[in-house]
Amino acid sequence: MSKARQHAALGGTPDDIEAAFYEALQSADIEKLMACWAEEDDIVCIHPGGPRVVGAGAIRAAFDAMFAHGGAIQARPENIRRVDSLASAVHHVLEKVEVLTPEGPAKAYVLATNVYHKTAQGWRMVAHHASAGSDGEALEIQQAAQVLH
Repeated sequence: MSKARQHAALGGTPDDIEAAFYEALQSADIEKLMACWAEEDDIVCIHPGGPRVVGAGAIRAAFDAMFAHGGAIQARPENIRRVDSLASAVHHVLEKVEVLTPEGPAKAYVLATNVYHKTAQGWRMVAHHASAGSDGEALEIQQAAQVLH
């Protein structure tokens, strides 16, 4: 599939791009994954404990290495919090990641922020910043709602 057709197939909302991004991770599809990203020089990706990876070439190489090392990445977004506007969207996501350990399957949690911009090609990811979570407990702290009189 051509890059232009992949872009068109992604859909028209930040949610569509987010779904395509996680589907690409789960299938280790580098072309589909890269089609989610904007065509800008300063797009950025930060993996847990890793450096800031800037630019499409560097991001592609980072994901290529991840796919070559462990294959598909079984990360599923949960508890998505959205701040959307006309031309940008920020999604705060709890990623549930299934990993195979010597003791068998286990799950890990990653806290991620995905930033999307509306570009000439439609909505595209411009930043993915992931940080290691804990065992799944206390991954979100909320302020109690205040009643104003």
